Order: sequence, then C-alpha cells, then structure tokens
Amino acid sequence: MAGSAFNAFKACVPIQWSPRLYITLVRGLPGTRKLHRGTLEAMRLRRCHRTVVHRTTPSLIGMLNQVKRLVAVETEAMYKARKQNEDEHRALRPAIVVSHAPSPAPVQ
Repeated sequence: MAGSAFNAFKACVPIQWSPRLYITLVRGLPGTRKLHRGTLEAMRLRRCHRTVVHRTTPSLIGMLNQVKRLVAVETEAMYKARKQNEDEHRALRPAIVVSHAPSPAPVQ
C-alpha cells in the first residue's frame, strides 16, 4: 500500500524508545466504532492530520493498540526528522534566470 495515509507520515529514522510519543490521526472518525471514537477523544484526537504529544505510559500503549489502524505513532526523533524534511521541501528555491539577450559574436 504505497499510497496509504500511514506511509505519508513515516520518517526515515530508526524506531527507538522515547519518553514522549507524537500521535497523528490519519483516518477519519465517521464509520468507526463508538469505543474507538471515545478512545480517540480521550487522547484529544478530534480531527484528521492533527498531532498530539503524550507521555509513554502503559495506559496510552493500551489505547494505541485499540486504535492502531487509525493513527500514526512517532517518536520524538522521527517527528523532528519528518518536520525537517517537510520544511526543506517547502523552502524557497533560487529563481531560474533566463537571459534572452543575443550572445556576442566571436572575435576572429
């Protein structure tokens, strides 16, 4: 699934333990179970493509296991790498200068 919403949020950093997790809702709420909507509400995820930061706790891990199909979870390093890549992609690039002046004739 190359075009999935989760692949859009992957970062190029190896996964390692982090005291804080960045959780992004990547699937919509309509059509989900009421239990899952309540879990997402408890994690303060109300709209798609919104990110919240939580401390890594056993209760949070349990909630993430419940809604793992709806969210993308990143460590701090992954989140910063993804944001840096997005900023580089959006950065202004130097202007392309095209000169239409005729080139000087070669001297013989």
